[in-house]
Amino acid sequence: MAPDPSLAVPAGLSPIGGIHSVRAALRPGAPGTGPGGKSDLVEVWLEHKRRDRRLAELADLAREGGVPIRQVEGEDLARVAPGLNHQGALAWVRIPASRGEADLDILLDALDVPAFLLVLDEVQDPHNLGACLRSADAAGVQAVIAPRDNAAGLTPTVAKVASGAARTVPYIQVTNLARTLDALKARGVWLVGLAGEAQTDLYGLDLKGPLALVLGGEGRGLRRLTRERCDFLACLPMRGRVESLNVSVATGICLYEALRQRMPR
Repeated sequence: MAPDPSLAVPAGLSPIGGIHSVRAALRPGAPGTGPGGKSDLVEVWLEHKRRDRRLAELADLAREGGVPIRQVEGEDLARVAPGLNHQGALAWVRIPASRGEADLDILLDALDVPAFLLVLDEVQDPHNLGACLRSADAAGVQAVIAPRDNAAGLTPTVAKVASGAARTVPYIQVTNLARTLDALKARGVWLVGLAGEAQTDLYGLDLKGPLALVLGGEGRGLRRLTRERCDFLACLPMRGRVESLNVSVATGICLYEALRQRMPR
């Protein structure tokens, strides 16, 4: 198949790059897809000059799912998705919509394992949100919760940085975060907030039960009402000269400490 000369970045879509990520998006029943895998997966672009068995497998999966394929030049993949390690493959997906309080209740009611949630209190930078979603997906978080106001939504930048995690991890935006935290506590979920001035080290806490890790936004950290609702406040040990970590870096550290504790021994 010859390369398509009429290439433009599809409007309202976000790229997923890399053979593994595209394969996961093409699998029947992948999160965010409907029957035939075509609900939000719109098109697959493959580098036509690359002779790779894995790309041929992606093409077969796309054909089986009825997903259109474009054969393109490698430089076109780099141009439309700068910074992504595309490995010769991009999948274009519709940017998912955030969900609301009712969706959170349905999700929690359906759990047959202890809740493992991430709460982001006014994280406004889309790059930080995308990185947090990616870490949440990797750690097995069931949902990410944020306020609807003064917080980043699901944008093309978020979806791109998240590398597919915006489709796999429910992003729930609520009108009143303090009320949602109260509702989580009523369900038996323990709230652990990260605060630089806390006297307790995160590594000294038991993070194995129903848990929501709560992290604040860039600069100001946790708001007062959010902080007051946390059952515990914890800090990450800082041994260097910097006083704090980027929120997405801190999120990854906290999630993986919780995951370490929750893994079967």
